[in-house]
Amino acid sequence: MKLSVFLFVLLLSISISAQDEPSDTDPAIIVPDSELVVVAPVTSLIAEDHKYDKGDHIDLSWVPSIDDQLLDGTVIGYKLYRSANGGEPVLVEEFPPGTNAFTDDGVYSDSTYSYFIAALSENYAAESNRTAPIAPEVEWLNLHRGWLFLIALIVGGSVLLFINAAKRGTKLFVRKIAGLEAVDDAVGRATEMGRPILFIPGIRDMDDVQTLAGLTILGRVARVIADYDTRIFMPTSRSLVMTAGRETVKAAYTAAGRPDKYNDDMVTYYTDEQFGYVAAVDGVMVREKPATVFLLGAFFAESLILAETGNSIGAIQIAGTARPAQLPFFIAACDFTLIGEELFAASAYLSGEPMQLGSLKGQDVGKAIAMLAILVGVFSATVGLAWDIEFFNDIVEYLSDVFSAR
Repeated sequence: MKLSVFLFVLLLSISISAQDEPSDTDPAIIVPDSELVVVAPVTSLIAEDHKYDKGDHIDLSWVPSIDDQLLDGTVIGYKLYRSANGGEPVLVEEFPPGTNAFTDDGVYSDSTYSYFIAALSENYAAESNRTAPIAPEVEWLNLHRGWLFLIALIVGGSVLLFINAAKRGTKLFVRKIAGLEAVDDAVGRATEMGRPILFIPGIRDMDDVQTLAGLTILGRVARVIADYDTRIFMPTSRSLVMTAGRETVKAAYTAAGRPDKYNDDMVTYYTDEQFGYVAAVDGVMVREKPATVFLLGAFFAESLILAETGNSIGAIQIAGTARPAQLPFFIAACDFTLIGEELFAASAYLSGEPMQLGSLKGQDVGKAIAMLAILVGVFSATVGLAWDIEFFNDIVEYLSDVFSAR
C-alpha cells in the first residue's frame, strides 16, 4: 500500500513539473530585452490611388528599414497590414527583405483604407506609421491610351469623310477583285450550259462573320441567277443559315420580279456533322454537275475535299475565306479566290452603297497608319542598333512605351 501511494505521488510531481516547463512555441514567453534583435521600422510609407483603373488598386511605396539596407541579415522580411474604414488591421501580404513597393488589388472604391508595415527580425516586429486614410477612385478615361484615342479619332473621321464624299457622288477607288468581277460570267456560263449553280456558305453558324459575308455575296449572286432564270442549289450545315439563305434568295427573286420562280428546295439543310455534310455536298456535285461552284464562308479540313470534287467535274469555282490555313487549297483547286479581307469587302464592292464604301475606305486609312507605324519602328530599330545612334534608340523606346501602354 505504501509503495502504491509513493508511485502515485511521484507520477503526479513529474506531470506538474512538465506543465511548468515553458515550450519553444509558448506565446507567453517573454524574451529578455538583452536577447531582442531590434530593427528599425520602414519609413516614408506612402499610399496613392492607382491611376486609370476601376477604383480597385492602391499603390504603396516605402523606404526599407535601415537594418535591411545594411544587409546584415537582421531583417528577415516585412508584413503589410490594411485597415478598412477604421476597422481592425488584417494581414495583406508578406515580403522578403529589400522590397519597397506593392500594389494592393483587394480594395473597393466605396471604402477608405490605411496601411502600416511591420519590419521583422527573428523575435521583434517594428511597426511603421500608419498612412492617412485613402479611397481608390474610378477614372473614366485612361490618358495612358491617348494615342489609341487619337488613332480612333483619325479613322472615325476618315470614315465619315469618305461616306459624305460618296453621298455627294464622288467616285471612290476600290481595286478590282477578280473573283467578284467573274460572278456575272460564271452565272452566264451556267445558264448557257443549262446546268445549275452550287453555293456553299461554309460550315459555321450565323455567329461567324465569314458566314455573314458569304450570305451578302449570295444576295448578289441570287439576283443575277433570278435575272438569268438559272437553277441554284445551296446545301447548308446549320438550320439558321438555311433560314437566312432562303430569305436572301427569296428577296433576290422578288427584286427581280420573279417571286413565283422561288422554291424552298433551293436552300436545304443536311447535317451539322462536318464530314457527313461534305459527303452530301460531294454527292450533289457528282449527280447535278453544276457549272459554277461558290465556296464562300468558313471552311476547315473539308475545304480541299470540296474544291477537288468541284474541279473534277469541270466547274468554275469562286472561293473565299478568312482562314489562312485553307487559302492554299482554294488557290490550288479553284479558278478565283477571295483572300482574307476581300471576302468582307465584297458587300461594299458589289453594292456601291455610300455607307459601306465610306467604311471600307476609312478602314484603309487605319491600315495605312498601322503600316506606317510598323515601318517607322523597324527602320528606327534597325538603324539605331546598327549605327548606335541615340536618337533612334529614343524613338524605339518611346514607341515601345506607347504600345505597351495600350
